[in-house]
Amino acid sequence: MIKRDECLKSLVTKIADDEVVVAAYTTAFELDAIRPSPFNFISSGAMGLTSSHALGFALAWPDRRIILLDGDGSLLMNLGSLVTNANAAPKNLIHFVFENGTYEANGGHPIPGQDSVNFAGMADSAGYNNCHEISDMAGFESSIGSILQEEGPTFVTIKCETGEEYPQDYRYMHSAKIREEFAEAVKDF
Repeated sequence: MIKRDECLKSLVTKIADDEVVVAAYTTAFELDAIRPSPFNFISSGAMGLTSSHALGFALAWPDRRIILLDGDGSLLMNLGSLVTNANAAPKNLIHFVFENGTYEANGGHPIPGQDSVNFAGMADSAGYNNCHEISDMAGFESSIGSILQEEGPTFVTIKCETGEEYPQDYRYMHSAKIREEFAEAVKDF
């Protein structure tokens, strides 16, 4: 199984400094520590809407790759977004789901179907162009370069567990400042 923060550390070396990365909850805190950037859009306070935010950005900026870092619990709150995203078919959207079988941000309660759900299968059935499931770091390292080059929408389930603990500054994540920094960073897109 992959440690999520180790996966993120590898992923951020393969994306451009000015690429928009949309992240949910615990992954957002890790992303902010690993890749502090005004191009990080932190989706917090509305569980399940990360995929909808990313779709909006992908449609608004079709010439820019949009990286979505979703959680399995978050995606369960808005499964309809799989069909919506696939129907809109943004070629620039790469949808990662970090699957750890829990609603991590809400105390680590197990998600329904944690031992049987197949998110990549759902995305495939919904109509995503490419669907992958990765469960070890060697598999991630060997495939991420080609995955990032695929014509989307692309969906990648990462079977993971938590790694290091990162600071969780909710005040900053919910601040006007972080939204203003993002708006300034993308104003010329």
